[in-house]
Amino acid sequence: MSPRRPTAFAANDPNVVLAEPDRDTDLLQTRTASEASEAALPATLPDAATPAHRRWRWGTLFWSALGGLVTLALGLAVTQLIDDLFARSLALGWLGLALALLAALAFVAIAIREARGLLRLSTIEELRNDAAATLVSDNRDDGIAVVRSLLHLTRRTPQLARARKILSGHLDDIIDGADFVRLAERHLMTPLDREARQLVSAAAKRVSIVTAVSPRAAIDMLFVLITVLGLIRRLAYLYGGRPGALGLIRLMRMCIAHLTVTGGLAVSDGLVQQVLGHGVVAKLSSRLGEGVLNGLLTARLGLAAIETIRPLPFAALTPPKLGDLAAELTRQRDADTK
Repeated sequence: MSPRRPTAFAANDPNVVLAEPDRDTDLLQTRTASEASEAALPATLPDAATPAHRRWRWGTLFWSALGGLVTLALGLAVTQLIDDLFARSLALGWLGLALALLAALAFVAIAIREARGLLRLSTIEELRNDAAATLVSDNRDDGIAVVRSLLHLTRRTPQLARARKILSGHLDDIIDGADFVRLAERHLMTPLDREARQLVSAAAKRVSIVTAVSPRAAIDMLFVLITVLGLIRRLAYLYGGRPGALGLIRLMRMCIAHLTVTGGLAVSDGLVQQVLGHGVVAKLSSRLGEGVLNGLLTARLGLAAIETIRPLPFAALTPPKLGDLAAELTRQRDADTK
């Protein structure tokens, strides 16, 4: 049927005939209205999409119980030792008790330091997540909160004193939330990223040289492990974290997880071809070539550590590339062969 133009009728017009309402038409209109109202309601998630409750793990129970037993055994052993010392000599007993108290005091201090280090790492991770969410939402209040948290985190970094002062002066300006995050990244992260890149480059060169002249593969692995742990610790201190032993283990696990998600631990084939294309293998011995590849792996771990430890995601600045560090390593190797 062709659409009919709207027409005005008089109420007393004899040509106007009132027809009975069509039942099927009423049902269709009612169904359409109900469907429209249902479409306007928020969609409900299926049961499979709802997060499941975290179950109690038997491994956690096992290690907790085992740790409790070991602690009780150590306590009983120390108590028995002090009793034996008191039975042998009063002076030895008091000496053993004093040493036990000093050991307990040192243990409490170490536990507090480890807890503070883990808490600081959690704060940095939460700050990075908040900054990433602010880049998406562009909320001004969230951006100001991220900047204030970042200023508080870097308050003990002397090389950022001028940058903190400049950034604090912009807190009352009318700036969007995402722009606040980018502004903080340009002012506060630029000098830290430059120093972090130098740390990674120096560690990669050191690994490249040592593994090239090392006679044993075990020595290579031990040196690479020590270098990587030291590099991650220095990067954490640079970006505001002060991890202890447990914090360092957590950072190492986070870096390995980041590498697993973003591209694996091995050097890509394209990068190997780039290194080989510079004629390095033709000029260097096999040991020097292995040193270059070990240095590249160290650099890859260092770059993953930067992205993991950095309190802000890369938004306004460009992250350091492995290709740039590879070019520096190849130039260093070429200079060593001349």
